[in-house]
Amino acid sequence: MTYDALVVGAGPAGATAALILARAGWSVAIVEKAAFPRRKVCGEFISATSLPLLHELGIAKDFLAHAGPDVRRVGLFAGDEALSAAMPTGSAGAWGRALGRERLDLMVLDAAVRAGARLWQPWSAVALAPSRTGHACTIVAREETQDLGARIVILAHGSWETGRLPSQAARAHKPSDLLAFKAHFAAGDFAADLLPLIVFPGGYGGMVHSDGGRVTLSCCVRRDVLQQCRAHHSGVHAGDAVLRHIVASCAGVRDALAHARVVDTWLSAGPIQPGIRPRYADGVFFAGNSAGEAHPIVAEGISMAMQSAWLLARALTARQADLSRNLDAIGNDYGAAWVRQFAPRVRAAAVFAHVAMRPGQARPLLPVLRRFPAILTLGARLSGKTRQVVAAA
Repeated sequence: MTYDALVVGAGPAGATAALILARAGWSVAIVEKAAFPRRKVCGEFISATSLPLLHELGIAKDFLAHAGPDVRRVGLFAGDEALSAAMPTGSAGAWGRALGRERLDLMVLDAAVRAGARLWQPWSAVALAPSRTGHACTIVAREETQDLGARIVILAHGSWETGRLPSQAARAHKPSDLLAFKAHFAAGDFAADLLPLIVFPGGYGGMVHSDGGRVTLSCCVRRDVLQQCRAHHSGVHAGDAVLRHIVASCAGVRDALAHARVVDTWLSAGPIQPGIRPRYADGVFFAGNSAGEAHPIVAEGISMAMQSAWLLARALTARQADLSRNLDAIGNDYGAAWVRQFAPRVRAAAVFAHVAMRPGQARPLLPVLRRFPAILTLGARLSGKTRQVVAAA
């Protein structure tokens, strides 16, 4: 079977690219190894900059009907401090909100399938090679194997996933690796319109009111600090050990979750790989975390994933009349657009993360932030909370 485009990964980036291309008349195959709905390690927040894109995709009404409350303030929970300031607004004229990945991913993927994309799920891509007409991809599901052909390939799988594709190579473990954790809580007690950054020794995280009245807590912690947490809090889940470490050093989280309970089991993943990676190489395009990612400290992961897919799909459809001769030029244009849109927030997030994980560096800043909380608003602006790729209607 041969398609115009083959997308590996059906998360927000892959499904967004597939949806736009399918609506443009392309024959599209989506290969996804996991069965949906699925829970996913993710902060779940989608900034207001992505709302115009959700409207363009035709899923904004569904998103707004189910997502958590408007997030109008950004905050900081560090030590005994609990600070807040206004969330910056862009031309979208709206507020960011949070929605569980088990609902969001299905929402975007279902729209892509309705637009005509062919879904291979749960199938895994295990081999990818150039062919006379583009690329050949081998996919497997249990004992069954299929060979698919495509003029172009888009890799939109998670950055920490390992597999048989060249972009899924396993990496050696390091003490400085950042491992990610997430859980939903019931009866969390902090302002519904607040998105607080959580700072603790060896890591950082965030909390947000998501759908169904749940509070989502997600965090990243260094591997060596995680080992210390597990040794100090033996006999409990790694996520609970990390939570106890956070609660011991962060009054804001301690107060917010004093009467809360975990709704479902902790999820973990990683190590995360913040940074900018190739967006195009050897006829293959990369979107979402495969192309690059910011430290989750800025809560821009979903927005960057979907917006990068929009940039790529727009570049492809603009020159679809003769892809074979324009492929490298499209790759260069898309890569440059990606850097313009996302590189500033990737770099800002790296600075924020470096400071947040080192209490000795962060502590002197707290009196300044207490006196000038608008610095938090500026930090949110630098993290991309006002940079959108689709103009508001």
